[in-house]
Amino acid sequence: MPATLTYPGVYIQEIPSGSRTITGVATAVAAFVGKATRGPVDVPVPITSYGDFERMFGGLSRDSGLGYAVRDYYLNGGSQAVIVRLAGGAVAATVDVDGAVTLVASGPGTWGNALEVEVQHAAEPEASLIAEQQGVVATELFHLTVREGSLTSPRFSETYPNVTLSDGPRRLDTVLRASRLVDVATGFTPPASGRPAERNAGQTPPAFYAAGAAAGGTDGTASSTLDLEDYIGGLGDTFEADKRGMYALVDADLFTILCLPPSSPDGDLPDALWASALSLCVAERAMLLVDPPSGETNSTIRAWVDARGLTADGRNAALYFPRLRRPDPLRDGALGTFAPSGAVAGVMARTDGARGVWKAPAGLEAGLVGASGLAITLTDGENGQLNPYGVNCLRTFRGVGSVVWGSRTLRGNDLLADEYKYVPVRRLALFLEETLFRNTQWVVFEPNDEPLWSQIRASIGAFMQDLFRQGAFQGSTPRDAYFVRCDSETTTQYDIDRGIVNIVVGFAPLKPAEFVVVSIQQKTATAQA
Repeated sequence: MPATLTYPGVYIQEIPSGSRTITGVATAVAAFVGKATRGPVDVPVPITSYGDFERMFGGLSRDSGLGYAVRDYYLNGGSQAVIVRLAGGAVAATVDVDGAVTLVASGPGTWGNALEVEVQHAAEPEASLIAEQQGVVATELFHLTVREGSLTSPRFSETYPNVTLSDGPRRLDTVLRASRLVDVATGFTPPASGRPAERNAGQTPPAFYAAGAAAGGTDGTASSTLDLEDYIGGLGDTFEADKRGMYALVDADLFTILCLPPSSPDGDLPDALWASALSLCVAERAMLLVDPPSGETNSTIRAWVDARGLTADGRNAALYFPRLRRPDPLRDGALGTFAPSGAVAGVMARTDGARGVWKAPAGLEAGLVGASGLAITLTDGENGQLNPYGVNCLRTFRGVGSVVWGSRTLRGNDLLADEYKYVPVRRLALFLEETLFRNTQWVVFEPNDEPLWSQIRASIGAFMQDLFRQGAFQGSTPRDAYFVRCDSETTTQYDIDRGIVNIVVGFAPLKPAEFVVVSIQQKTATAQA
């Protein structure tokens, strides 16, 4: 009823229907953690194409497997990704601009040594007009251009007209917050007046403020293999609490797949890293794609998995073996071996888009685009030795090429008889968990009684029914496929008194047809069909 009825007549009011639509989260957002030649450090950066990666992180590098993994991801159908760059103690380049201000490269590394800064003073009469609008002195205005590379062939270039060092609407440290190349060094104090001396292309010869080796950037340990401490910190470090290294992903809005490319395309990761990465994936409801070490063979890979202790939380992890062989554009097309996690993550994204997260990312449709072969060619017998132990094999078939030929989690060992033995079943469960977690926040602090329970059942039931119509569950009827319970049986008076509402959601997952058995019988003239 309206709050106040004052005049005789008709009053209109809108009444909430109580219906709350649940929207499923993205199922294939791949996170990549590793070293790159440029870009911000310890920050989760979302990208949507390999072009984004090239612009922000420098593209392929001979010293890192990250660029190759991201490229494989997008070649195989990837869409959304999150990149965390590790720098391993690298230092950012700096540029001293006439002693008035120090600019620092947007990310550490030797790439910043190629930065050039051009300063031009604003000319009259435009300078006086703009200065009056900004409330500053005309002799304090200048134009700043920052470029990476030489004047004749810059890689990137940015221009910021009519900026000042003194306080004003276009003070340099505030304007450069939008820059992808530089920022003002910490500790900057706006001077009372003044501006840097001119250095620009119009001088003879052209003169610029430039970074260099003397006060420039270094790659630190990024020029060699990253250590375990670069990912998770060493003794006494607080990487997890500070959200640095691999734990920067905690600040990402969402990631559902974690890939850890090696420090070099054909290198390996610290063995102790995998357990920490798996724990992070369990906490964040994501799947970890484990890359096999370069030296492992089909006779040793099982022992390597057992020695890493990955099967305890193995529901959230899957290992794909062996590595891929493909041309390396940075080595004149010579064949090299590469970790498969990026390509497999792309296959997952492609399969999710075409069929749904409940479809196993494996089979003849799961071709590995760009792979010219595999590091080890497995036979049916060798595949049969590895599959029962949860090792997903990559196979090459005549007329088809290289494909993903396995879909088990690291709890897929037949001896464990785990309910999350298969990758699509586990990924579907994680999808449901994350979706319901995000879409039931409105329940908090609502009156805990039957009207609330009925809204919950209606919202979640409609979401599950939509998945059922798409073919996500077993069963010919909704009753056989799923259930949603939220009533006085799941939430007792004791729960109500403690402020708890209990929701129970069950589903009958589709499990992949891993083994297809064809029986052939010879029919005789007298045999019955």
